[in-house]
Amino acid sequence: MVTSPSVPRLVVAAPSSGSGKTTVATGLMAALAGRGLAVSPHKVGPDYIDPGYHSLATGRVGRNLDAYLCGAELVAPLFLHGARGCDIAVVEGVMGLYDGAAGEGELASTAHVAKLLRAPVVLVVDASAQSRSVAALVHGFVSWDPEVRVGGVILNKVGSDRHEALLREALDSVGVPVLGVLRRAARVETPSRHLGLVPVAERGVEAVEAVAAMAAQVADGCDLEALVALARGAGALPCAAWDPAEALVPSPPPPLPVPSPGAAAPGPPLSALDGPRPQTPDGLKRVAVAGGAAFTFSYAEHSELLAAAGAEVVVFDPLRDEELPEGTRGLVIGGGFPEVYVSELSANEPLRKAVAELASSGAPVAAECAGLLYLCRELDGLPMCGVLDASARMSERLTLGYRDAVAVTDSALAVAGTRMRGHEFHRTVVEPGAGAAPAWGMRAPERRVEGFVERGVHASYLHTHWASEPGVARRFVERCRTS
Repeated sequence: MVTSPSVPRLVVAAPSSGSGKTTVATGLMAALAGRGLAVSPHKVGPDYIDPGYHSLATGRVGRNLDAYLCGAELVAPLFLHGARGCDIAVVEGVMGLYDGAAGEGELASTAHVAKLLRAPVVLVVDASAQSRSVAALVHGFVSWDPEVRVGGVILNKVGSDRHEALLREALDSVGVPVLGVLRRAARVETPSRHLGLVPVAERGVEAVEAVAAMAAQVADGCDLEALVALARGAGALPCAAWDPAEALVPSPPPPLPVPSPGAAAPGPPLSALDGPRPQTPDGLKRVAVAGGAAFTFSYAEHSELLAAAGAEVVVFDPLRDEELPEGTRGLVIGGGFPEVYVSELSANEPLRKAVAELASSGAPVAAECAGLLYLCRELDGLPMCGVLDASARMSERLTLGYRDAVAVTDSALAVAGTRMRGHEFHRTVVEPGAGAAPAWGMRAPERRVEGFVERGVHASYLHTHWASEPGVARRFVERCRTS
């Protein structure tokens, strides 16, 4: 059994959303980093926005740990990959501690990830409207699953010294230590809009100030030494760190069956039909990745896999840059908020034309959600790139949830039949919702086709995590070489 060196770690969870997880987790990351520790930041679930604040707090890339998108078996290896060389890791949970993928039990819940990481949990409780009842609440969360180790409680939004005394007295009977008490503080609040918190990239100095305020509040109200000691109690994990280069090496095909006398020779194994295999790079191929304030949603592992497959990854900003990076052979446009910057994106006509020309050349283009909107003919009535004959607009309806999908059409990302899990999160509508050659067939929660495959373009609302299917990156870079 492979065992990696122990990484001190803890999971910041809560009974429900809105309890203060992000404030406490981000503040704790920043406070520990301020003490000279190298802090590895992580977020349970598919959320892209919180990791931006985590990165600001620690100076390291914020990484997601999602047991639905990547599979439970990859959670610990991806954690160890992100935590290389760090003194301590802080993992922010998602929703309530035991809330997982709908209809899937504990799958992808904070509790599930905490168990996979063998990490102690710190429960953040919004105590603003309770006193003695807090003991019953904490007792319920501590006793619900004996495999989840709740190592302490942080009381949030405490009103006064008297309120704190009542809460502490009630919790004495539970046997879970109080590791921190935070008072109500508007200065640490972060603004929200239609899809949650406003991303760090859009707030600039305000975001820096907010994270500093979170750090000060946590440092003043929490026992940092006790939290670090709790984290150090986590033992080694029985696996190796994920490595993008190793992930790209395909598994060997199973041995061919020995034919019986007179039987026809067997055909090639299915793995032989599963797209191109790794080849010796004939020079780096430049892949442009959209960034900036309008396109802030991406998983770090995507760029790492592209680089391991032989690509030179270059980030550009569609709000500022009027040309694609010189020598671009492939384009990746992830998620974000193009609807907030629709006027500026539309006004950058030179770049819109450059994107359209690249797509028309047959070069591989991978677009997710915001990228899909950008490739449409128009967004809220303003011209976009016109790569797709589709129109996009804002909607009152929120589309949110995990999806079980299968590739419908051969594309620059996957061969038809490739199964991947993804996540949708948007308040926009694209009409039509699928092209003549759809990108995905959704298997759950409802059956439908979605997205577009045209020439080298693969555009869809579905956010996927390429670590679950590394061949996506390998295939994309191969298309860069041959397009």
